[in-house]
Amino acid sequence: MKGRQIKTEKNLSIEGGSVLKEASVAVVASAAKPKPTIQSVDRALDIIETLARSSGKLALAEISAATGLNLSTCHHLVATIMRRGYVIQDRETKRYSLSSKIFELSEARAGQIDLADLAKPYLKRLNDETREAVHLCVIEGVDLITLTKLGSHHAVKVDSTISKSNAAHATATGKAILAWLPENEIDEILAAKGMKHFTNKTITNRESLIENLRIVRRYGYSEDVEEFEAGVVCVGTAIRGHKGTVVVSISVSMPTMRVSEEVLARIRNQVRMAASEISREIGPT
Repeated sequence: MKGRQIKTEKNLSIEGGSVLKEASVAVVASAAKPKPTIQSVDRALDIIETLARSSGKLALAEISAATGLNLSTCHHLVATIMRRGYVIQDRETKRYSLSSKIFELSEARAGQIDLADLAKPYLKRLNDETREAVHLCVIEGVDLITLTKLGSHHAVKVDSTISKSNAAHATATGKAILAWLPENEIDEILAAKGMKHFTNKTITNRESLIENLRIVRRYGYSEDVEEFEAGVVCVGTAIRGHKGTVVVSISVSMPTMRVSEEVLARIRNQVRMAASEISREIGPT
């Protein structure tokens, strides 16, 4: 009886191991198995994305070929999307394109974006990479407003508490935005805020500022070399929204004691890279 019990336990052990192994394989297979999707939704989105990538209107046969759908299925899906108002058909050529309703979705998405929150991980990385102070700013009305600031990692650091509301003309963040505004809007800001003299390097006349902004547009970044605060250099660039318009700017600020041409070249690239990533996060331009 005892022998039989041992044999049974041994068999159970072997069988149990087999069962566990099979169960393990089943779990792995289940995890690897793609999540179920609704085919018609997938196909409809394929059509929308195909039209979005096209440089012009497409015939039904072209949409069918691009998406890999047969003509009949493609026709029914396009007709459904048209009924919802996201695709329109040219009456003469019978070709299809996206409607303006797509842009309504983009507008709605833009209104939901909290720029400071969205930019936070990119600003943190820029702050960690450069180890210098980082700012995110916006021009609201005629005031330059700081939305976010991250302090330097160094013992000797830039004072980030000074108000910049009337310093768009003298700061990297301000000039990064001004460079892409129409001149009449620049003039409105200058008329309201003036061109205060902060240091002996501050630009205090309109003609010089306009020329400086032209250089900002040419190179894609702005610089404030002791224009706002003596002993401080800043590099900034603009961040664009979903329509390609400039909405905010970012900058890295550092004391002149840590500045060299090599350091400036590296930081210019890092600032532009961060701005580009934030712009992509906001939405397609």
